[in-house]
Amino acid sequence: GNVHGVYSPGNVRLEPKILTRAQAYISEKLGDKAPADKKPVSFVFHGGSGSDVSDIQEAIGYGVIKMNIDTDTQWAYWDGIRNFETKNHDYLQGQIGNPDGADKPNKKYYDPRMSLRAGEEAMAARLIKAAEDLKCVNVLN
Repeated sequence: GNVHGVYSPGNVRLEPKILTRAQAYISEKLGDKAPADKKPVSFVFHGGSGSDVSDIQEAIGYGVIKMNIDTDTQWAYWDGIRNFETKNHDYLQGQIGNPDGADKPNKKYYDPRMSLRAGEEAMAARLIKAAEDLKCVNVLN
């Protein structure tokens, strides 16, 4: 894997070709006991958040079978809540009174289930993207 967390572009550089060299070395050591696909090791990326999709997909080709994306999903959840607040800011300043009228209630906006739902929807969308990036859509059907 690489690192946990997310870093500025260029601070962490994946080198997927290391994985194919490791597979070749281990296959050579195993000799006749090496699997036919010459991928005797299943790799896990610990800390795949923020990695370039092309590097991820290249690494999958070299035997990565799992990638941790906790930082990306945390950000997606937070971003959903943040966007909800931005979109509904003027309705979240008091229980009554908003751009629709001074006597209009805001309960449907400040109900925490609304902003949390926005977070859940954003995280679900990020998980769909991750499934696509990791080439695991419709692979079990």
